[in-house]
Amino acid sequence: MADLPPLSLYIHIPWCVQKCPYCDFNSHALKGDVPHDEYVSHLLRDLDNEVPAAQGRAVSTIFIGGGTPSLLSGEAMQKLLDGVRTRLPLAAGAEITMEANPGTVEAGRFAAYQAAGVNRISIGVQSFSQKKLQRLGRIHGPDEAKRAAQLASSLGLRSFNLDLMHGLPDQSLEEALGDLRQAIALNPPHLSWYQLTIEPNTLFGSRPPVLPDDDTLWDIFEQGDKLLSAAGYQQYETSAYAKPGYQCQHNLNYWRFGDYLGIGCGAHGKITWPDNRIVRRAKTRHPRGYMAGKYLDREHEVAVADKPFEFFMNRFRLLEPVPRNDFLQLTGLSETVVRPQLDEAIAQGYLTETASEWQITQHGKLFLNSLLGLFLVDD
Repeated sequence: MADLPPLSLYIHIPWCVQKCPYCDFNSHALKGDVPHDEYVSHLLRDLDNEVPAAQGRAVSTIFIGGGTPSLLSGEAMQKLLDGVRTRLPLAAGAEITMEANPGTVEAGRFAAYQAAGVNRISIGVQSFSQKKLQRLGRIHGPDEAKRAAQLASSLGLRSFNLDLMHGLPDQSLEEALGDLRQAIALNPPHLSWYQLTIEPNTLFGSRPPVLPDDDTLWDIFEQGDKLLSAAGYQQYETSAYAKPGYQCQHNLNYWRFGDYLGIGCGAHGKITWPDNRIVRRAKTRHPRGYMAGKYLDREHEVAVADKPFEFFMNRFRLLEPVPRNDFLQLTGLSETVVRPQLDEAIAQGYLTETASEWQITQHGKLFLNSLLGLFLVDD
């Protein structure tokens, strides 16, 4: 493999004020104060172990997720990003995103995060309905969400995102569209708009709420998609919309099957080596074990037979065309190994094909699991 994929860095901050009933991310309710300096020191030691995997590449994007990264102090964020910059080269104009909750105390730190190098903030709004926010276990209110968005807009950041959910417990079509209209009115360059799903090992998983029926969910998506399009947003990924030029570059690297280092509790990484091996790593999930210095939990090499499914599972989340040459470049495999599956996908109307690219169709978007199932290898 002549050229390695672009490289990103994911940093996980594991704490939240309280655990939301729908959340299956690796987050832990905070007991006491955030150990700012101690945790950042562990993150940087974890990164020391990862530097060889960068193989000299500059980091093109950084994403600081959680949990609630905005529980970190401005000083801790400065120490963290300074530490990253001393260990790895950053590409010119690198996108550095941080997730944030809209609470007023955290919003007051936005300027300090910006001074540390954060140039994109993703704000977890979820809903503008007080009743729905309480049902979701969120600790902020609608006014705080609006203030946080207005503050992010005023800072002159590279971009900011609002996270918004639909299909909430007992949510009507008009309530869902009302949330979306309020989000659009705040004029974020990027909107993540995704449907609530009930996950196992969550409070909602053990005590499921009543969610809108399938017909209502379809109406919400169809009418919401029209609202977003009319407001100048383009859907570029399953649950992501952006104004032209404001797609999240970090997520694009994930879905284009790029590489990424992962540091912090439960963080995942994917690294391609010059001999075409792809290695995935996962870090220790619980803060107690991680902060005892046990960073790496497990790693495995992706089996050659699994590479096609992993490639297409990521690429077909995006609505953009897939350059056919990327399959060879990023998996080290000839297109002939998936020719029968591709032919079947084209016959089923899931894909179209030209001499240079594949394009997922509207039909393929609706039946994405069936499309991806063609590339699954039976154990």
